[in-house]
Amino acid sequence: MSYLKGLLTSCLVLASVMSWAKAVPISIDKTKVKLPEETVKEPPRQVDTGLHYDRYLREVIDFLEKDQHFRDKLHNTDMEDIKQGKLAKELDFVSHHVRTKLDELKRQEVSRLRTLIKAKQDIEGGNDIAVDHQALLKQFEYLNHMNPHTFEVEDLDRLIKSATKDLENYDKERHEEFKRYEMMKEHERREHLKTLDEEGRKKEEEHYEEMKKKHADHPKVNHPGSKDQLKEVWEEADGLDPEDFDPKTFFNLHDTNGDGFFDEQELEALFTKELEKIYDPTNEEDDMVEMEEERLRMREHVMNEVDSNKDRLVSLDEFLVATRKKEFLEPDSWETLEQNQAYTEEEMREFEEQLARQEEDLNLKAADLQKQREDLERQQEQLNAQKIELQQAVEHMERLKTQKVPPPSEMQLEGNAVPESLGHDQPPVPPEHQPQPPGHQDITLEQHHDVPLNQQDLGQEHQNIPQENQPLPPGHNSPPHDSPQMPLDHNNVP
Repeated sequence: MSYLKGLLTSCLVLASVMSWAKAVPISIDKTKVKLPEETVKEPPRQVDTGLHYDRYLREVIDFLEKDQHFRDKLHNTDMEDIKQGKLAKELDFVSHHVRTKLDELKRQEVSRLRTLIKAKQDIEGGNDIAVDHQALLKQFEYLNHMNPHTFEVEDLDRLIKSATKDLENYDKERHEEFKRYEMMKEHERREHLKTLDEEGRKKEEEHYEEMKKKHADHPKVNHPGSKDQLKEVWEEADGLDPEDFDPKTFFNLHDTNGDGFFDEQELEALFTKELEKIYDPTNEEDDMVEMEEERLRMREHVMNEVDSNKDRLVSLDEFLVATRKKEFLEPDSWETLEQNQAYTEEEMREFEEQLARQEEDLNLKAADLQKQREDLERQQEQLNAQKIELQQAVEHMERLKTQKVPPPSEMQLEGNAVPESLGHDQPPVPPEHQPQPPGHQDITLEQHHDVPLNQQDLGQEHQNIPQENQPLPPGHNSPPHDSPQMPLDHNNVP
């Protein structure tokens, strides 16, 4: 069972490191971050593994540990055989109670995954699209999706291989993430220098070199896992006489959970004294993210040297064997991070080019968003103008309704309608007594005699026009053709 335990504890270490790295954003100065005492000394033990199947992995391992047959087979199986899936075949011999519980765990896990798939589909707006759960479940390699009801040999094999692969990839990904962190820190420093004048840049460079020198000025760091390093823990942390150092007693003292193994967290706790020689969270020159990377480098080194069966745990036997090796008694010096730059100048150049491309893409997107915003603002202005016009039209119609203005069909035509006050039984008014339209001037007799008797002055084209067809002055209403012509009474002319 040690290998499965090793997988789980390794996942816990993975999660604790990732949670710490994410807790301090790159945009702030990590050299000034103060950590709680327990965080500096040892990562928290009860944390999520960081795997999306964390709960499923935990519960499967817990129930397999309860079966005596499976536990006995595990202790007699080679680690390579476990990785290749030979141990999984022993699942057929576990108790009925354990198999029944594993079946239930798998059904719950499949149900959870289907719920996640449905939730993702709802978010993406695909409610009307049929979901092929079998096709989507293929992406979850840690279980056999073709059989969602029972936990079989293949499920255990898949679970072990998936967790192993995730953890093996983690070390590589962790190194790459730390490299990106260091390059970003250097990039921000260089960009800051560009904003300063020559004197400011000189002072900043001097301060930078001074901080580097102060950080490198620390006591000698013992080789992790060496006798000198462990004796220092024995003396300073355990308060025991270094002359009485005993490897077996030391192992029992620091196997804090008493399971007979050093897991990765218990190993990392042994390096706290060495790390305190290099890093102090109150010092400007010390970066706590770099301290965690140094801790992981030490743990990784000891695991590679001592964990002979590669189960991610150090047993008492493995530990005692390591204490008899020459590397334990006469180790090489340990090179810290400041002696091993995480990146090359070529990698730094490529990183900055990548940042420049990303910034250009962001600027283009920002410009496009600004243009869209301006277009929306113009459209909003047009809509507002149309809204105002519509409101004015509605208000005008309301005013007309309030004044009770008759419709156009009932309105009297000016100059032609008979006033209602006259009544229909009154005789018609002679044309000469009818009111004249605006702008009409009465022609007096004197004016009439001034008009030439002949029409020569009017132009040749008007000489033959009948008098009744001649154009009338503006505003004059011609009498209807069926009205009797009133002869001119020359006797009444004054």
